[in-house]
Order: sequence, then C-alpha cells, then structure tokens
Amino acid sequence: MNENAKPVVRAKAKLSPNGRIVIPAALREQMRINPGDTLLLDLEDGVLKMESFASRLRRTQDELAKYIKPGVLLSEELIAERREEARREMKEIDREIASERIRKAG
Repeated sequence: MNENAKPVVRAKAKLSPNGRIVIPAALREQMRINPGDTLLLDLEDGVLKMESFASRLRRTQDELAKYIKPGVLLSEELIAERREEARREMKEIDREIASERIRKAG
C-alpha cells in the first residue's frame, strides 16, 4: 500500500430540492477546501469527481514539470522565441522595403 495515500473518507449527503448538497466537514477537511473556494467537477461513467481548483492546478503543474529541463524557465524560452520571430519579421520587412525601392527606382 502507498505510504503517502490518504485514508478513504466516506460520507452521505442528500440533494436538496434546488439541487444543492452540503459537503460534510470531514470531506472538506480532507480536501482542504473552504467556503468560497472554486471546485471543479467531472462526471465520468456516472461517478461525480470533485476537486479544488488549487489541487487541479498543483496536479497539472506536477504533470508538466517532467517535460521541463532543469534550470530552464519557460518564460525566458518564450521571450527568446518571440524576439527571434520579431527579428525575422523585421528582416523580411527590410527586404520588402529594399525590393520596393529598387522597383520604384528602376
């Protein structure tokens, strides 16, 4: 058994006439959610899964981290790519301007 696994917490709740449920305190504590937190819901094969936005964000970041080279900031890579793209565009614009001048002069 996984030593880091959290114990299973089960609870029972009723659906109110207006479609609301109260998440029992034990589940809220286990999920580390508080009033006002954003919750994400997924329905999969008739099973409703719920997690906090913060939890989903952490899971996504952890999943993507394995694709990032150590010591590399993606923001710096993106900025470098955009600067190179802008440099190529300026070079192309300069060529077009020069071609236009040659065409008008000739």
